[in-house]
Amino acid sequence: MFPSINLEKIFTLLKYDPNDPLIFSTSLFLFLFLGFLLLYNLLGKNKAARIFLLIFFSLYFYYKAAGLYFLILVVSAVANFYAGKWIAGTDRFPIKRLFLALALILNLTLLGYFKYTNFILQIISDISKHNIDPLSIFLPIGISFYTFKSLNYVFDIYYDTLKPTGSLHDFCLYVFFFPNILLGPIDRAADFLPQIEREPFISKENIGRALFLIMLGLIKKVVIADYIGLNFVDRIFDFPLRFTGVENLLALYGYVLQIYCDFSGYSDMAIGIALLLGFKLMDNFNYPFKATSIADFWRRWHISLSKWLLDYLFKPIQISSRNLKIFGNVLALVVTFFVCGLWHGAGWNFILWGVFHGVLMSISLFFKKPKEKLYKLLRIHNTRFLRFFQIVITFHLVALSFLIFRAKDFQNVIDMLDQIYQFFHAEVFLQFAEKLPLILGLLVLGYLFHFLPAKLGVWIQKIITSMPLPVKVLLLVVVIWITAQFKSADIQPFIYFQF
Repeated sequence: MFPSINLEKIFTLLKYDPNDPLIFSTSLFLFLFLGFLLLYNLLGKNKAARIFLLIFFSLYFYYKAAGLYFLILVVSAVANFYAGKWIAGTDRFPIKRLFLALALILNLTLLGYFKYTNFILQIISDISKHNIDPLSIFLPIGISFYTFKSLNYVFDIYYDTLKPTGSLHDFCLYVFFFPNILLGPIDRAADFLPQIEREPFISKENIGRALFLIMLGLIKKVVIADYIGLNFVDRIFDFPLRFTGVENLLALYGYVLQIYCDFSGYSDMAIGIALLLGFKLMDNFNYPFKATSIADFWRRWHISLSKWLLDYLFKPIQISSRNLKIFGNVLALVVTFFVCGLWHGAGWNFILWGVFHGVLMSISLFFKKPKEKLYKLLRIHNTRFLRFFQIVITFHLVALSFLIFRAKDFQNVIDMLDQIYQFFHAEVFLQFAEKLPLILGLLVLGYLFHFLPAKLGVWIQKIITSMPLPVKVLLLVVVIWITAQFKSADIQPFIYFQF
């Protein structure tokens, strides 16, 4: 007798559940993706069927993450496709600008309504001293990411750096593409659309790199980010006054590592999954804690967003305010990072975090030449000592900014800093190491691997590439088993889902 199949249970598992989104680190995604990948490869050279399958699976993937709000994604894609077509279809500059303005209004209205309505109502409530109840608005996951992807397409057409695609389904695939629909990278249409036309070629090297990135992403997300977040970081940030300065400082270091491993872990998996489908997405992180300045940090952290803001916000403001010279750059920096903070979330902590980075970068503009003269005078210019000193200072400025980013309110920031400076108690570190050796071990391991030479990752990729396929599969199974040992009963969504 064959075991009976509970179709109702399967249907319940496959339909949208707001408490159980479909994310890369779940067993359901692994099961669905393996079936999808098998069918995708069976289609071979049938481009139309392959694109249809990709679009269908991507829409289903987004439906499992956002429910019926996938319709907003469809509306956004169709509207931006035609906006690009209309902008390219006229030589009259005022008409072009009108179509661009309409596209901006549509995209920013959708993003603004879902993401910022209650924040604005709260500001009005605080100013007017009248209580205004927040509206029941669901924030569709990934709306910030796919909105910026669509705007990138429209802007490039407007600036005549990209010809619009004549295929609606190709553009929809660009917007819907499931590996980066929720958390990026915010890939460029100019890089992605030509790849649709090419027959996917998945080399042995691409398979090795893809498996390396997927395994690395799983370890970053589940083993490091989720474990230290649930079992240590959250407890300290929720009640900082209950713990010593040592524990608060370690929690701050822990959160910096957590948010990096959480977000870069997703990017690693997204890039790896895309490679298995024959698509190359842009890198989104490049060892950001090795940065020697805040500007260098933003060249290494969330690279796709940094480049988007640089090309479509910073440079236009800089050009329009070039008569102000260095103050024009300062204006461009502060406005850009204000928007960067606001993009991350509807809250004063995110805005303050963004402005903090903008101010730090602005200050560095004024002190750039005096610093270089001082370094040359002290004969430490371009030395390892100077680089080490710059990395340490930059890292702690970044850590301070993430304290603002993570804290529930400004009092929380003051409490943690006060504990660190007034109630440090260095002797507690030994007790911490004795009672929470796994947490300490993961913190050390996470930072150690980050600061090891980048060549190590390339070397590991080459080893994985040279392995026979059965050994590759076995290695992936082992990594999945290891992550399962660290996994909590509740699914931990990626931190950037809220942005």
